[in-house]
Amino acid sequence: MVQQFDPPGIAARDLPECLMLQLERRPQDEATRNAERILTETFEEFTKKHYQRIQQKLDLEDDELKDAVAVILKLNPKPGGSGPVSSGRGGSAGGAQYLMPDFILTNDNGELNLTLNARNAPELRVSRDYREMLQTYDKAAKKDQKMKEAVTFVKQKLDSAKWFIDAIRQRQNTLLRTMSAIVERQREFFLTGDDSKLRPMILKDIAQSISMDISTVSRVANSKSIQTEHGIYPLKFFFSEGIATDSGEDASSREVKSILRDLIGNEKKDHPLSDDKLEKMLNARGYNIARRTVAKYREQLNIPVARLRKEL
Repeated sequence: MVQQFDPPGIAARDLPECLMLQLERRPQDEATRNAERILTETFEEFTKKHYQRIQQKLDLEDDELKDAVAVILKLNPKPGGSGPVSSGRGGSAGGAQYLMPDFILTNDNGELNLTLNARNAPELRVSRDYREMLQTYDKAAKKDQKMKEAVTFVKQKLDSAKWFIDAIRQRQNTLLRTMSAIVERQREFFLTGDDSKLRPMILKDIAQSISMDISTVSRVANSKSIQTEHGIYPLKFFFSEGIATDSGEDASSREVKSILRDLIGNEKKDHPLSDDKLEKMLNARGYNIARRTVAKYREQLNIPVARLRKEL
């Protein structure tokens, strides 16, 4: 009874049952019936994209198999998780959370202007009431013990407030110095938004550039984000190791990933490129990269192996 509720596919005991529950609500044409046969009789082969085995086992023509697979690929493997999802800091009355960037970068005819987000960096100052209170106590003609204690108390609180404000300003200065160094090093990316323009950069590079401890840069990079004309990016997006090239220079691993994504995106879907083939293609372009590194980058891009990328 619960399985008849919306959205279709909920309360299933496993993935095949989830997909079958959705197929049951579709028009029962030939493609749907063949899709049901694939899920019930050849699910293991389907997950591994062994299409020839499926055809032989179910005696399906090429068009019949293609139509049935197209039906399955339109189903939702996680029907219970289809609600709106947001992430980041901040919030709203409805419970959705939104990312609030710490820096704002604008491009004024090729001149990059960096500022702290005012909402994250409010102007702090000591209350005028407390300053006036201290002046009144100081100017009092007669100062008994209670008056002296009051003056001492207010002075301590004012000193604490001033120290706190100085600490906040120093922190804001550290943030701006760190982000300015990143912008300077990745200027071409911020001007174009092109991933291939990202230069290799590690925490140590920025720490040395601004003469600060690497742990300070690490804290900033792991917790802050920047709003640009090309979108909002976490600062850790801009850090990557270098890959040696034939020209003797270093290319950003992100640049290599971008090329890898393009190569796979343009491959023949019925004959996807293996990691060995991708390695040779990258080497031919001057990137000295090993097959295991290609596999690592491919996995980081959430791209499956060649066999699972195969399409009819």
